[in-house]
Amino acid sequence: MARPTLSPQTREALEILAASIRAARLRRGWTEAELAERVGVSRPTIVNLEAGRSGVAIGTVLEAATLVGVPLFTDDAERRASYGALKSTELALLPATARPRRAVDDDF
Repeated sequence: MARPTLSPQTREALEILAASIRAARLRRGWTEAELAERVGVSRPTIVNLEAGRSGVAIGTVLEAATLVGVPLFTDDAERRASYGALKSTELALLPATARPRRAVDDDF
């Protein structure tokens, strides 16, 4: 199965997160193998992660970031509280599933 083409914004986000994880790992003095062991993956997975390759599982990327101390979103209690409010109010108002859009016939 072919990998999807990534938008420039997604590619840039991957590169920034990958570079941040690598820099934080090096600041801690950890080798790729040490981080891999802590995350529970192979060293080549960490190499791919730090290269910004899109095939690495998102959970693996987030765990590596957490272990080396890269802030993911925020530790701000106010932001967490607003997420809780979003989850309980706005998300409750949205439909449980999304339906495919029907083609609009606007040919007069």
